[in-house]
Amino acid sequence: MSNTDTKARPKEQDRQPGIEKEMKPRPEFIKRAYNAAGKLDGKVALITGGDSGIGRAVSVHFAREGADVAIVYLDEQDDALETKRLVEATGQKCLLLPGDVKIEAFCKDAVKQTIDAYGKLNILVNNAGMQVPQKDLKEISSEQLTTTFETNIYPYFYFAQAALPHLHEGDSIINTTSVTAYRSSPGLIDYSATKGAITTFTRSLATNLASKKIRVNAVAPGPVWTPLIVSTFTQEKIDSFGEETAMKRAGEPAEVGPAYVFLASDDASFITGQVIHVNGGEVVNG
Repeated sequence: MSNTDTKARPKEQDRQPGIEKEMKPRPEFIKRAYNAAGKLDGKVALITGGDSGIGRAVSVHFAREGADVAIVYLDEQDDALETKRLVEATGQKCLLLPGDVKIEAFCKDAVKQTIDAYGKLNILVNNAGMQVPQKDLKEISSEQLTTTFETNIYPYFYFAQAALPHLHEGDSIINTTSVTAYRSSPGLIDYSATKGAITTFTRSLATNLASKKIRVNAVAPGPVWTPLIVSTFTQEKIDSFGEETAMKRAGEPAEVGPAYVFLASDDASFITGQVIHVNGGEVVNG
């Protein structure tokens, strides 16, 4: 990975969730050698945070595998339009759904718009999130705490509740948790707590929906080069980002996307309530 050579400065990305087109170097969203196999032919996927980072990688991988996609994003219109272009270049359709996932009514409407546009929904990917690093617990204000939980976990409930009436046997929900749910992250206490909640939500919802034969799984990325990194961390943190892994580097979104393809496809037909760890070799429990 080349992001150790030239990194964007935090002052260039001073607002979350960050802009991918301004990153230096730009994240890799799919490998040139990726060989699609039609694993998601005819499927429809709704992906939150789908405009950039891991969400863009998932969107493009899904499209390459034959799925039409709807992507939810806050207001990063240029990134969203680029993802739409990339999806449509594969021959698939892409619906853009800008809005704030903290608002339950918007989440419900995003699902409705997806159904109105495509007539069905087969895969829900809950991926949108935010973080505000704080070294001291006392610096986490009640406003920050509330916003972090309202952004990172509440919408997972909202979207799942809205999507469930449209999901059927063989369909799936995939949640994005994090390595921080499994090991200490002292500068991201509230963020880590939400990721722990997502992991437990995944396991409980999986058993709840097992009788309906709707699978629920999660992906737990380690350090991955995305707009969230350059919009939240200091230059010192960015310079060493990923060095804590066994591979001594951060990952690219292109290295995470295939995990979502696997979980969404029939290849994972006997897998539910599980978490795939894509983290460069960090040893975790659970």
